[in-house]
Amino acid sequence: MEKIINAHCHIYPDKIASKAVKGIRDFYDLDMSLNGKTDDLIKNGSRVGVVHYLVHSVATTPKQVSSINEFISYEVKEHPDLFTGFGTLHPDSVDIEGDVNYLLDLGLKGVKLHPDFQLFALNEERAFKLGEAINNADIPVLIHCGDFRYNYSNPEQLKPFLERFPNMTVIGAHFAGWSMWEDATKELAGTPNLYVDLSSSLYALSPETALELIHAYGSDRVLWGTDYPMWDAVSEMEYFNKIDLTQKERSQILYENASKLLKLD
Repeated sequence: MEKIINAHCHIYPDKIASKAVKGIRDFYDLDMSLNGKTDDLIKNGSRVGVVHYLVHSVATTPKQVSSINEFISYEVKEHPDLFTGFGTLHPDSVDIEGDVNYLLDLGLKGVKLHPDFQLFALNEERAFKLGEAINNADIPVLIHCGDFRYNYSNPEQLKPFLERFPNMTVIGAHFAGWSMWEDATKELAGTPNLYVDLSSSLYALSPETALELIHAYGSDRVLWGTDYPMWDAVSEMEYFNKIDLTQKERSQILYENASKLLKLD
């Protein structure tokens, strides 16, 4: 069986998981059956053979940063062979550098940002302040990208961020442009420090279009992920299996690229 890494997973403490999932459902007007809890993530991923998960959550206020990072760190320590954790930051924190140092002390390996939830644009000074701290720590950042309803993380905001930090490893979620997948690819493919993931994308793209986008970025720059709890691993794998990839390309996307980025092997 192929080894698989799910490179895009949100998890929440049991006591707030239902509220968090409802917030996502309402934000995207999406029907969701998964509950956002750690055991449910593992159970869902096991149905397709996932052997490792990149887990994270997003702080919508500065005061949430420490507690979220402590929760992600706890779950990683409870599942050391299954989980790699990325921490959260907030652009309005009074001590962003301190927040980065703390998440590193907690054993977290990168940062997840969601400009559309956190209400900042990637091409504004607040984003660059976050970028400086992440860049100085020499860790990767996974960024939610794209939303036709807003102007926080679309290609015209992401591109200046990528140019500002050319040595930073950036993973652009959702082919670096949710709801504007093809336009984002035309604008961003070939950017040296940009990787992309497939999460929250394959439901909306034909297998032929998905293949074109993968080839535009390069199969060595693409990661498989489900955006748990938004999408079920079985249906996401069914979408993926319809794409006419070589076995080498499949292995890169399902495991090798994420393994390299997360320094698992």
